[in-house]
Amino acid sequence: MIFKSGRYSGFIRPIMYAIDLLAIHFMAVFYFAQDFPILNFAVFVTLGWIILSLKSNFYEIYRFTHTAKIMSLLGKQFIIFMLIVYAFFGIFNSAERSAYTILSYVLWVMLIITVFKFTVYFLLRKYRTWMGGNRRNVVIIGLNQKTDQLRKFFTDNPEYGYHLVETFNLQGEKKNTIDECIDYISENEIDEIYSSVAEISNRDLIKLIDYVDNNLKTLKFLPDNKEIYTKKLDFSYYGVLPILSLRKIPIDEPFNQFVKRSFDIVLSLFIIICVLSWLTPILAIFIKMESKGPVFFKQKRNGLDYEEFFCYKFRSMTPNPTAHLHQVKRGDERITKVGRILRKTSIDELPQFINVLKGDMSVVGPRPHMVSHTHMYAERIDKFMVRHFIKPGITGLAQVSGYRGEVETENDIINRVKYDIFYLENWSLFLDIKIVFQTIYNALRGEEKAY
Repeated sequence: MIFKSGRYSGFIRPIMYAIDLLAIHFMAVFYFAQDFPILNFAVFVTLGWIILSLKSNFYEIYRFTHTAKIMSLLGKQFIIFMLIVYAFFGIFNSAERSAYTILSYVLWVMLIITVFKFTVYFLLRKYRTWMGGNRRNVVIIGLNQKTDQLRKFFTDNPEYGYHLVETFNLQGEKKNTIDECIDYISENEIDEIYSSVAEISNRDLIKLIDYVDNNLKTLKFLPDNKEIYTKKLDFSYYGVLPILSLRKIPIDEPFNQFVKRSFDIVLSLFIIICVLSWLTPILAIFIKMESKGPVFFKQKRNGLDYEEFFCYKFRSMTPNPTAHLHQVKRGDERITKVGRILRKTSIDELPQFINVLKGDMSVVGPRPHMVSHTHMYAERIDKFMVRHFIKPGITGLAQVSGYRGEVETENDIINRVKYDIFYLENWSLFLDIKIVFQTIYNALRGEEKAY
């Protein structure tokens, strides 16, 4: 999601990490050059800085972030970074330096980082103002005092990069219907929708929410006392104006992303090195003995942000032209004898840990569907597209809750979507671990729909 249109380049944040760490280590060499364990310092402080930054959201500076917020982040970062550096010298007694020298080093590092951070911040503001880059196209639905304040905010602050394309009036003689608003949004490249809850009926509100869920649009509300039917609302402020986002996804938080990606990398490396390294040659012999064709089967599926990727499996069927079109059914004649065992034990899914290591998938997440099926379900099943706000998984909450394998009735896919949305709105590392162990248990016990 880093590379979505109108947002910061996906390279800016890594570059800021790199330059800040370069300043930290360059100043360390300058201050502590002689008789100093520089490698130990580099490892200790780099890990400490990264973990600290992820936890404090130090690099989560958005277009609407106020300078006071940046100063607050810098102040917290300074205090904790100073403690990290002093802790290093406390642990490595051989690297004794005076307290004044250490404090001077920390002050110079934070001064350099502060100057660089504000330089990038203000350069981006000028870039949006002068060149119209890094821009988000927005519309406002509903006319009242609050939406007029928001319109004025967008108009008077081009440095934030919001381009107000249209404002819709839902009341009065020249009012727009919600269907007209949706048609306009669909026909134009609109990135974000801001709606006044006071001006929209519950029926139209539900219709608008359904539209954004099924079309990967961002919906934000100007709050009032009307009830909004969701438990995951998220507050942010544009100046002094409160803004509500429809859904808060825990995995979008930088620290949670770090935790989940670390979990994925560690587990995928373990499976690839300790299991696939010796299991693949053995399975290759049996697969090749029974039928001609490749050992691995790859199939295009939709992942994060609806992007297509190749999903890997051990081949469990005889090569056939309908493999990418028709889902496996009970007693499917395309499945080989070896393939039946692989599918029953879910061993055929193990190569997807390669997808996890590559970053196409996660260990736990909504199961990806064949591209043809995804298009079909997106049109038929309400909120199906919400699943694509996060990476797909090898296993998921829906799968361990009885909704794996063949979709026999529409109720199966509806419940699968419900479990997937619950997972993305309530993610935690503990939930991932629980799902992994439940998956292993189900595989050993055997599942009715594992065929």
